[in-house]
Amino acid sequence: MKYQTRIAKQIQYFLVVFILGYCSSVAWASEKKVQPTDFIELAAVMLKDGHNDRALMALQSVDLENKKTDLARFYTLQGLAYMNLNDLEAAKDSLQQAVKNGQKDPAIFIYLAQVYFGLKDYKQTIQAIVKAGDQANQDATLISLKAESYWHLKETDAAINALNEGQKIFPADFRFLKRKVFYFVELGLYQEATNLGREYLKRSKAAAADYIALGNALRLSREYPEALSILEIARLQFPQDEMIAKLLAHTYLDQGKFNSAAFILEQAALLNPALQAEAAEIYRRAGRFHKALTLNESIGDQKIKLKQRLSILLALKQFERAANMESSLYRTGLLEDQDVRYALAYALFSSGRFPEANKHLDHLKNAELFRKGTELRRLMEVCKTEPWQCT
Repeated sequence: MKYQTRIAKQIQYFLVVFILGYCSSVAWASEKKVQPTDFIELAAVMLKDGHNDRALMALQSVDLENKKTDLARFYTLQGLAYMNLNDLEAAKDSLQQAVKNGQKDPAIFIYLAQVYFGLKDYKQTIQAIVKAGDQANQDATLISLKAESYWHLKETDAAINALNEGQKIFPADFRFLKRKVFYFVELGLYQEATNLGREYLKRSKAAAADYIALGNALRLSREYPEALSILEIARLQFPQDEMIAKLLAHTYLDQGKFNSAAFILEQAALLNPALQAEAAEIYRRAGRFHKALTLNESIGDQKIKLKQRLSILLALKQFERAANMESSLYRTGLLEDQDVRYALAYALFSSGRFPEANKHLDHLKNAELFRKGTELRRLMEVCKTEPWQCT
């Protein structure tokens, strides 16, 4: 009986706890109904946590007709969410609405400047930066945007003045000096660009990418001596950087200096064997066929190796060796290349193997190669009737 009484008391106790808990829940839910959710605050929290889509969803529940709604804050948050989602048109509209509805924080104009710049509205970008007041001068990125905007508007003096202003305010930030170098390149002030570029590279402890960018800008402007000067320094400082080696080699190539270009790529190929083929090709173009043939031996890609080897052997007039490559060319599928097939046919013709040459000429479809093939057939007929002309 005592055991049953104890069980009954426990059941009664749990029922009381359950009823009290249920009543508390109902009371809490009732209280929550009385206090509606602040969706603007909720959106702010979502935005802070990086949940931009959720922030926009929360803002959709805001009653814009309610006179107590803080419209300035609503549109600001909405604009920031759209900015983070890279919907710049929507961001622009929302941020403009925030200003119209009384947003006084100068930061709103910083956001607008970023949006306008992204939309390539450079005049509005500058106007927004001006409206940001003193805050604009505290942000190096914003000063850089102002300079870029002036540059896009062809207001070059204003652009350079903005960079000078940024350099003065942020002496340890070398982005302004770097940008000025490239402006001078685009303006054709190559000597000034080179001198300033050297200053930037020295003061900023520049990375390989900085040397590459400046060297390539000068190269594309056909200022080869200046480009070579920068890139040769880069090569000494970053001997293992493949991009510097390739850019330096192509700068020499632009000037017709094949041997210098080939040598640089040959050295770079010690670290990256994939460059061996390019080095060999440039030696071939330089007329150093035996050097090209030596490098060709080490090329790993069989198609590249065989195609290049065929062209080198033809240049050396080693026609028999070139003709004997037929099976290798067939095995690697290179005979599908019309140029390779014609080159092989020419090697066979030059070796006096006319029937085999004719067999390959039958496969030519390219108009120019077909014309050359027709000329080879004519020469073969001449050689048959007048062999002394082909000795």
